[in-house]
Amino acid sequence: MEAEADVMIVGAGISGLATSLGLHRLGIGSFVLESSDSLRTTGFAFTRWINAWKALNALGLANSLRQHHVTLDGNVTSSRITGLQTFEMSFKAKGKQLQSFEYRNVTSSTVSGLPIFEMPFKARGKNGDREVRCVKRNLLLEALANELPSGTIRFSSKVVSIDESGYFKLVHLADGTILKAKVLVGCDGLNSVVAKWLGFKQPAFTGRSAIRGRADFKSPHGFDPIFMRFFGNGVRSGVIPCDDKTVYWYYTLGSFQPRDNL
Repeated sequence: MEAEADVMIVGAGISGLATSLGLHRLGIGSFVLESSDSLRTTGFAFTRWINAWKALNALGLANSLRQHHVTLDGNVTSSRITGLQTFEMSFKAKGKQLQSFEYRNVTSSTVSGLPIFEMPFKARGKNGDREVRCVKRNLLLEALANELPSGTIRFSSKVVSIDESGYFKLVHLADGTILKAKVLVGCDGLNSVVAKWLGFKQPAFTGRSAIRGRADFKSPHGFDPIFMRFFGNGVRSGVIPCDDKTVYWYYTLGSFQPRDNL
């Protein structure tokens, strides 16, 4: 069986669906190939900064997502050794004209935990408030999928190999189907078949291991809308509210941290 499309995107994750929706907004059709039999909404949340919200505005999704996620006022970093605050930054810059805000950076000793250096910073902005929110991955993924024309996402379409025939890319699926595409876009993650076909290097280990999660409360959690970060002894952790009942958290270990102690 053989089918043809102008644009074919491998991977129905956030990047694949966003690419397809962006093309759709411009009047360009595409197919998205997804190996799973349904949308994979697993995962937790991630912080979206001002440029991401500009992209979501262009895709026509920003307003609906704003209704489900609180605006963060700033971020506060503290030492895991002393518990003292070492860094503070406001995300607020009022008004449409060029404004400024201040934050400070304090460096502390990893031995004593005492501050050894402090430097004030000033940042200027021209686009009003800095919109920063922690977005639930499943809500973003579903919002992208719901805006695509019916039939755009082809589930149970696992790509196993890619060939070329003239100007076409031949995409071979596990069920024996061969798809022809003029343009092939790889959004298929860590073990990308498209990246392998293009000759890209294998992913390199960054030297860090992370545990991430999301806590859903039955009643309001009471956290302020602040990105709270904690550093010390090779460990980074953080807590970020998504809304009044949901908090995203992470715990990251440096490469020198013995994993057997987990």
